[in-house]
Amino acid sequence: MNGSKHARRTTGARRWWRLVLAGCLAFALAVGVAGVGWLAVDALAVRRHLQESARLLVDLRERLDAGDRDGGRQAVARLRAETAAARARTGARPWRAGTHLPRVGADLAALATIARVLDELSRRGLPELADVAATLDPASLAPRGTGVDLSRLSHAEPAIRVADAAVRQARDQVAAVPTAGLTDQVRDGLADLRAGLDQAAAMTATGVRAARLLPAMLGAGGPRTFLVLFQNLAEVRATGGIPSAFAVVRTDRGAVSLVRTGTAGRDLGVFSSPVSRLSEAARQLYTDRPAIFPADVNVSPDFPTAARLFREMYRVRTGETVDGVVATDPVALSYLLAATGPVAVPGGPALTRANAVRMLLSEVYARFRGAAAQDRYFAGATRAMFGALLRGALNPGPAIAALAKAAGERRILVWSARAEERDLLAGTVLAGRLPTDDRARPTVGVFLNDGSGAKLGFYLTQAATLQTVTCWADGRATLRLRLRLRSTAPRSGLPRAVLGLGLAGDPYTVRTQVNVFSPVGGSVVDAREGGAQVALGSGREHGRAVASFMVDLAPGRARTLDVRVMTAPAGGWSGPVRLVTTPGITPWAVSTAGATPCPPQKSD
Repeated sequence: MNGSKHARRTTGARRWWRLVLAGCLAFALAVGVAGVGWLAVDALAVRRHLQESARLLVDLRERLDAGDRDGGRQAVARLRAETAAARARTGARPWRAGTHLPRVGADLAALATIARVLDELSRRGLPELADVAATLDPASLAPRGTGVDLSRLSHAEPAIRVADAAVRQARDQVAAVPTAGLTDQVRDGLADLRAGLDQAAAMTATGVRAARLLPAMLGAGGPRTFLVLFQNLAEVRATGGIPSAFAVVRTDRGAVSLVRTGTAGRDLGVFSSPVSRLSEAARQLYTDRPAIFPADVNVSPDFPTAARLFREMYRVRTGETVDGVVATDPVALSYLLAATGPVAVPGGPALTRANAVRMLLSEVYARFRGAAAQDRYFAGATRAMFGALLRGALNPGPAIAALAKAAGERRILVWSARAEERDLLAGTVLAGRLPTDDRARPTVGVFLNDGSGAKLGFYLTQAATLQTVTCWADGRATLRLRLRLRSTAPRSGLPRAVLGLGLAGDPYTVRTQVNVFSPVGGSVVDAREGGAQVALGSGREHGRAVASFMVDLAPGRARTLDVRVMTAPAGGWSGPVRLVTTPGITPWAVSTAGATPCPPQKSD
């Protein structure tokens, strides 16, 4: 069962509608096995109907994968017949009477509710999901010529809304099923269904947002312009890396065009005074530098702050006001290259899935001497990638999977100047914000900023573990964050463009400022290294305590620090605690399994 669950989750991540099928299938398989011996004939009949429902869910998934719209509708019709039969059996008088029996009554009551929920979902929800999956085939959303056909997404929006409402209703009804007195098999099946429907509800909500947001941002209502920032992860910033190259993109009724490219250093430069007034809390943490230096707009992990600052810098220098800002990085581009194939770049090697990160973040500085030559290559790479995407030179399925993976790793961030679009982005990974209310599930943040004035971040690796160590009577929990940073930099041979300012003294030493964000309403208690106290700077941002310290790493060296973090007093959260980090060139090694909720405190 563990292998099949993993396969279902992996498959479900590729298309949001499949999470519904995976959740329903998990429950059907679990309770199908548990049905033997319950109310004899009725129990065996319910078992058969649930097992056939499981088979039909697999059939539906396969038909939709193959683009077989008619076959998918037929599978839904047969599924509806099976769930209706299970609902009729569990709603009959003998079954209802059995819900009052000792030992098995709780199981029978749960099964009756689940049969009803699945039947309702098969009648309203799954049919719409099947239609959407057939209508919004990945190929239909791929750019063709110069843009995207918006008509299919617009036509699919009503069905997406119906499916979202049905899935959310099913989720809420399943969440209300009591678990007290359930046998292990039914409890496990119920947990699988809850998890599947939770994920499905999140994804259908995203579908609703996308159906409203994408046409608007692609110019359905008129021309729009966006700044696309490319974060250079070799010089670390809280949201990823310094905004180095940028592009101005215009959208108009689905047509997408590249207006211009530039670099922050050459085209924006340094401002003599702040382009925007920062809050006192932000100035305490970051000084005025984010509003003066384009490379520092994202020293805070709050992407809307960085986007507003960069947009204003661009306006001051050019007189043009854009409608939004999008940020991405070379790792995300490498994911897309798996869908486009190699992309030729004038004056340099072609970019591929295998070489893009190393080329754009390391080799470019060795191959091209001087900032002007490097900027020309970056501009050429930007135009080449946009050209490949706009020509439709990509495999749509892998492209969508690549975008989903990059977004999940916080490598694609989006901000709109329009309030209604910001509302649609709020709460999604694309917004690039820590939650402002995390009482239900506390969030700890670990964000890095380069302190070397160099591009040595290419050689930085990171690991973090989070563990609950103490539970307090007022509902607070003390968490231990163990952070390990390591440098794989060589001891010699790097070009001057990589070594930069060498602010750590030794030009090959990586200096990194670490900012640890507590949960909302919590605190950062202290930090230690090898038992010795580490000096901390402190501040607050959006209701979170922030502690900062510097870590210097000579080539080949690693350092491990323990930071104690306190949650807010409220308690009542479900875990594990979330840990949000700066996206790195190499993935963080992260473990939060030990950051579990404290048990409820008994009142006197």
